[in-house]
Amino acid sequence: MSKFYQAVLACACLLAGVAQAADGLAVSQAWARATVPGQEVGAAYMALKSPTNATLTKVESPASTIVEIHSMSMQDGQMRMRMLDSLPLPAGETVKLEAGGMHLMLIGLKKPLKAGEKIELTLHVKDNKGKIIKTKVVAPVRSGQD
Repeated sequence: MSKFYQAVLACACLLAGVAQAADGLAVSQAWARATVPGQEVGAAYMALKSPTNATLTKVESPASTIVEIHSMSMQDGQMRMRMLDSLPLPAGETVKLEAGGMHLMLIGLKKPLKAGEKIELTLHVKDNKGKIIKTKVVAPVRSGQD
């Protein structure tokens, strides 16, 4: 495929709300929840689909000091949240990071996340050969009610 057609495909994917990394990782439905002034923790969500078995090992963002991968589950009638060291991305399956489930915690926000703005996230994904591939994602900030 020529570079022109690759560029056209990349633009079409971005317009459709899907980012495609060089390794084939598809990122869609990315967004972050707006926060209130003084709130030091935020959350981001997205859907990830890898063509091969891979693992999300780390996430970084200039919007916060730390980004952690978290899961949420009900245990003994209480919602429990725990940090995950990594998140498996099984080949061909969509892994959803969404409110009430797995998500990204943005800890130590550098400023409030305002609806209408965008934040950048860098995903570190280890492919099935052990190579770490970084994928940049731009997530719009929404009120959570949109």
